[in-house]
Amino acid sequence: MALDRWIAFFLLLAFAIYGYTAFFTMDELLPPIMQRNPVWPSSFPKVLAIGGTVSALIVLLGFEKSSDPDAADINYRKLTQYKLGQALGLLGLMVVYALVLRPLGFIVATFLFLALGSLVLGERRYLIIAIVSGLAAGGIWYLVNVVLGIFLPALPSFM
Repeated sequence: MALDRWIAFFLLLAFAIYGYTAFFTMDELLPPIMQRNPVWPSSFPKVLAIGGTVSALIVLLGFEKSSDPDAADINYRKLTQYKLGQALGLLGLMVVYALVLRPLGFIVATFLFLALGSLVLGERRYLIIAIVSGLAAGGIWYLVNVVLGIFLPALPSFM
């Protein structure tokens, strides 16, 4: 069996356990008043479990394969021709983002992550980067903090 099918098999097992937890054990301790809500705390995990299970089954059963067998294969002999620098740069930025999220606050850390991520991927229109990063960081903070009512520190901790 190919590597992608082994990975899909293990993901299918993980999603099966996750789905069992979401469908059968998460809602047992809900108070009676919350059991009448249309959306429960387990609603999103249920959707994730179903979507992940379907996706893993599609890969496991081979429905995603194209007619050209070599189209999606990674050639390990030509590994230097892939954009590994960009991928590793984005992974490094994700780690740094997780580390500076609390000290810098959500808006500053997210703005910097989006702007630097755009630069790593090759975007060079700095005004567009600043506008999109600012709108995205501010908009997500507004939705989470004001609309959903989840406190998210917007500014750095020293302010």
